[in-house]
Amino acid sequence: MLVLTRKTNQSIMIGDDVEIVVIAVSRDKIRLGITAPKDVPVFRKEVWLSMKDGQVEEVDPAETRDGDGKPGEIEEAIIDGAAAKVEEALGRAE
Repeated sequence: MLVLTRKTNQSIMIGDDVEIVVIAVSRDKIRLGITAPKDVPVFRKEVWLSMKDGQVEEVDPAETRDGDGKPGEIEEAIIDGAAAKVEEALGRAE
């Protein structure tokens, strides 16, 4: 296992096409942003394991994104709301 140290707004690259950015860090949680091509599935491990075991239907990751490969309006609202809560918890709210 490769272990890296990153700060907020720093990233790592996996190959040429996958970037993982540290969005926010709080007490026991970090927020990551992942940029990947549409054909690269990105799931939380517990979801992936459930799909692998046949417990849930497989989800096409492209269905959770707009046509341009970016998160849709609902996902953006969720992300924005979570970011605001993180900033508030860290005492950085505007």
